[in-house]
Amino acid sequence: MWSGPRNISTALMRSWESRGDTAVWDEPFYAHYLKETGVDHPGRDDVIRTHEADWRKVVERLTGPVPGGKSIFYQKHMAHHMLPQIDRSWIDEVRSAFLIRDPREMLTSLARVTPDPSVADTGLPQQWEIFERVAARRGAPPPVVDARDILEDPARLLARLCEALGVPFKSAMLSWKPGPRESDGVWAKHWYSAVEASRGFQPYVPTTEEFPKRLAGLHAECDAIYRRLHAHRLTG
Repeated sequence: MWSGPRNISTALMRSWESRGDTAVWDEPFYAHYLKETGVDHPGRDDVIRTHEADWRKVVERLTGPVPGGKSIFYQKHMAHHMLPQIDRSWIDEVRSAFLIRDPREMLTSLARVTPDPSVADTGLPQQWEIFERVAARRGAPPPVVDARDILEDPARLLARLCEALGVPFKSAMLSWKPGPRESDGVWAKHWYSAVEASRGFQPYVPTTEEFPKRLAGLHAECDAIYRRLHAHRLTG
């Protein structure tokens, strides 16, 4: 699942892990991203020390046996973690899906933690790059889901996503126990308080926060990519 920041990606990971037949991996390339870019995220040194920072070893695990003898391996990826030096050929060995969010809402939220984000920080260019690669190889667009659609009708959208990925839908995906998970990255203590308090997907509520005017140009750039992905989204 290829997502950008400030989305429902962790809640969606919870949803899949709740199936019982699914192993999950939380942001496999995050340690490599932090080590190579020098970005000063909360707990940076702890992430690099605790998680695998060699992208080649990460790829070996991503394409290897499913952990724990499970039948499904759900990988929660932040698309902007896919730095240029990471070979993309392994993506041809897995099934890809894409999680998007309206850029106006995403950027408003992102600006709280990254005051001056670049388009690369949003993950949208990387999502489109990977989308085009996957579409060309499978001869059809891969599944895309919009965060708002999921929050407005989780059962219907998750059923459509499962259908598109060729796996059965399970109602267990609609709820989960609150609290931390062993499968969470060590960064969870900095970012996951809301999802740790949740028991399921929260109803969609439009943001009322004023959009940062300084990001108007970035919004236009992001919206153009978002609209291309949005045109392929799964609907009810």
